[in-house]
Amino acid sequence: MDDGYRNTNLYQGGREANQVSDDYRYQDGNYEGYAPNDGYYRGGDEPAHEEDAQSDVTEGHDEDDEVYEGEYQGIPHPDDIKEKQKRAPAVADEYRDRAELMAERMEDEEQLAHQYENIIEECGHGRFQWTLFFVLGLALMADGVEVFVVGFVLPSAEKDMCLSSSNKGMLGLIVYLGMMVGAVMLGGLADKLGRRKCLIISLAINAAFAFLSSFVQGYGFFLFCRLISGLGIGGSLPIVFAYFSEFLSREKRGEHLSWLCMFWMIGGIFASAMAWSIIPHYGWGFSMGTKYHFHSWRVFVLVCSLPCIASLVALKFMPESPRFLLEIGKHDEAWMILKQVHDTNMRAKGEPERVFTVSYIKTPKQIDEFIEIQSSTGTWYQRWLVRITTTFKQVWDNVLYCLTAQYRTNTLMLAVVWFTMALSYYGLTVWFPDMIRYLQEEAYESQVKIFDEEEVSHFTFNFTLENQIHRNGEYRNDKFIGMKFKEVRFEDSLFEECHFEDVTSSETFFENCTITSTVFYNTDLYEHKFINCRLINSTFLMEKEGCHLDFEEDNDFLIYLVSFLGSLSVLPGNIISALLMDKIGRIKMIGDSMLISAVCCFFLFFGNSESAMIGWQCLFCGASIAAWNALDVITVELYPTDKRATAFGILNGLCKFGAILGNSIFASFVGITKVVPILLASSALVGGGLVALRLPETREQVLM
Repeated sequence: MDDGYRNTNLYQGGREANQVSDDYRYQDGNYEGYAPNDGYYRGGDEPAHEEDAQSDVTEGHDEDDEVYEGEYQGIPHPDDIKEKQKRAPAVADEYRDRAELMAERMEDEEQLAHQYENIIEECGHGRFQWTLFFVLGLALMADGVEVFVVGFVLPSAEKDMCLSSSNKGMLGLIVYLGMMVGAVMLGGLADKLGRRKCLIISLAINAAFAFLSSFVQGYGFFLFCRLISGLGIGGSLPIVFAYFSEFLSREKRGEHLSWLCMFWMIGGIFASAMAWSIIPHYGWGFSMGTKYHFHSWRVFVLVCSLPCIASLVALKFMPESPRFLLEIGKHDEAWMILKQVHDTNMRAKGEPERVFTVSYIKTPKQIDEFIEIQSSTGTWYQRWLVRITTTFKQVWDNVLYCLTAQYRTNTLMLAVVWFTMALSYYGLTVWFPDMIRYLQEEAYESQVKIFDEEEVSHFTFNFTLENQIHRNGEYRNDKFIGMKFKEVRFEDSLFEECHFEDVTSSETFFENCTITSTVFYNTDLYEHKFINCRLINSTFLMEKEGCHLDFEEDNDFLIYLVSFLGSLSVLPGNIISALLMDKIGRIKMIGDSMLISAVCCFFLFFGNSESAMIGWQCLFCGASIAAWNALDVITVELYPTDKRATAFGILNGLCKFGAILGNSIFASFVGITKVVPILLASSALVGGGLVALRLPETREQVLM
């Protein structure tokens, strides 16, 4: 035999084959993570044993026969080597191509997806899922409440904190800004730190700052609290749907995620009912001196934090998503939770003897590199900085992954649908109440009473004057004591030796008036309320300080009613979407709902009264809710587990951006024209609905 051939090929191949065999012999012997070339000492007995084995193999043979002995000792078949390499120690992955590792991970994930579906079916749908349903429902209810809170407190808060028009607009938008940031940030973290953990963080932030905002007095601090509160609750929405979907089988997923959406409606009803029953009661509060006032609208803000607090407490008793744990390689923890789900449901069904038959669950190959710094390395803040930057880098990689070739088309189409839905829905839900207020103001102004050239002397006014215009009047030696002016204007009038005491006013002005020898004591008739007036020998004493709630606005009751009916009107749409979601599919549900909502928009041209506007609002909300529900479901199902909350967070953040634009654009046309808002909303809905029809149907696929 040729020596060169023997030395360079078979001899080398025999040694490599023996090396592979040795590696797996140690691995099977529970030396997990063993790598022969890693340079670590393995103990004194092990090398001796290996040396003895080698001597036994080669005993009685010369060096030239070693190649044959290698063959006779059993060179592994190439297929066997390839199969064993899949179970190779993790250190060997350092020398493998990343694309190869990703392909192996995707293969593992596909196997896990089908196995996990079978496991969830074995666990059944019962008490555990319904318990989690109500716990997560409270979190979703808190999100619905947050959307309505600022709108309800704004009429009272603007008087209590002296808000200008620009400040009111900022307060209305700041919550959506916080929710936009929170959805992207906390949704991404949920794919790295866990669903339950991030949801607890999200709700804790919301509860803490919502509670704090009810006590702060200054506008700036109140704005900051509502911003951070919105950030917290914005992160809860993507986590809730990702979390709950991972406990549902394919047959139940569409229906029960749609039922879960009902809690958003319940949140709107709760907020409307609480506002209606609390805010008008001005006496439900307390004051500490002249600087600190805790009025009824602050009580309302406090009450609205209760669903969030309740969900936060209940979550402490719920487990992490086992699907997430399997994704990060925590097999035993996931198995224990799935067994808990199985046993809870079987006991509730009266079958406690049923045994959980699953013994092993496939876990995907772990590729992400996690950095763990020893406690002796650097300072504590340096260690935390590395951990935080590493985590956010992984979140950012997840965000970019949603735009890779595999998911780019679906992500962009979903982005269009989410944005168009938000632009039209949130824009119109703000436009409806503003239009109703505008119609009320028109009706109110048409009933104004005008008094010309009246002369009053030695008379005491101790009652409310409302919606009046007094022109060219003369008031001599009159007293205005303990009274209120509401929407009153005095034009070109004379006040001589009059006395104003303990007077409260709203939208009241004196224009081109002459005021002589008059005393103003403890009033809120400030300088800006006298327009082009001549004040001669007049005195202002003990002016009211700060801002005060002037009157209970009658039209506020109607706004609460409108929001209540708008929230309640989505109940039929919720029920229909839940019952039909798994029958007609997600795509048809989104497309049909958006197109029907677009048709409803055109009927708004005929809404020339308050009752008509309320009716069309209810119809629009009821038609559009099915699209929202199906959009939530398909977004969960189109992305794999390790990207699910991230993708949902990105799209929900874009949704909140659409809400900000919709609120700003639609509100600017109130009282000017109805054509632009209606055409904009209907066009957005038609365009989004047509794009939605191009999305892939997901009702038959397992959760990847």
